[in-house]
Parts: sequence; C-alpha cells; structure tokens
Amino acid sequence: MDEQVGEHFGRVPTYTVVNTETGEVKVIDNTSEHTGGQGYPPEIISRGGAEVMLCSGLGRRAIMMFEEIGIMVYVGAYGTVGDAVQMFKDGKLTEATDENACSQHAFRGEGIGEKHPYGSTHKH
Repeated sequence: MDEQVGEHFGRVPTYTVVNTETGEVKVIDNTSEHTGGQGYPPEIISRGGAEVMLCSGLGRRAIMMFEEIGIMVYVGAYGTVGDAVQMFKDGKLTEATDENACSQHAFRGEGIGEKHPYGSTHKH
C-alpha cells in the first residue's frame, strides 16, 4: 500500500490489487509484452480479480481493452497505492474516457495514446 503509483502504466514491474471489503492486498507481477512477456496489462489485471483500475492516466487503447473485459478505469491517481484507493473512495478520481486519455505515446503506430499510469487496482 506504500508503493508509489507508477509513471508508465504498461511498464511498471507490478500491479497491486486491493480488496476494499476484506482489506486483502496482493501484488501481481507485470508479465506483459511491455516487459518482455506476453499479453497486455488489462488481461493480467483481470486475472488478478480487479473490478476497478486506478491509475494516473492511460491511453485510449488500454481504456478500450479494460472496457471490453468489464473493468472500470479511473484516472488522476497519484502518491501511494493507499492514497489512490482513498482518492477513489472519496470520489476524487475521474472515470477514464477518450477525452481524458493520454496521447503522448502512439500505441504500435496507430496514433493511439498509451502513456503514464500504473495503477493500483481495486476490487469492490
């Protein structure tokens, strides 16, 4: 819970899943293609049981991937994982949309952003 929210969602070494009902915390290694593995972060996070993903920001493609697997995404998180969860509980994060997606880094030449975040992931 004391780890910092990462700068680049796809390349962080781990994702933290927090069950807000039980307080259980588990850390999942990022084994996605962004770190030399296979698959994409939304798939890894989904297998971890997350229903909501919190991060500083992310690109349109990632937002679409999370939507397709039924995980809601909120942006604007910063500080520690614990801070991000509290921001979510306090209603201080914004639901991710095409309009607030990061666009600084093109995703595989498609001109679709894939920058920033990390996220603490969160399970209701």
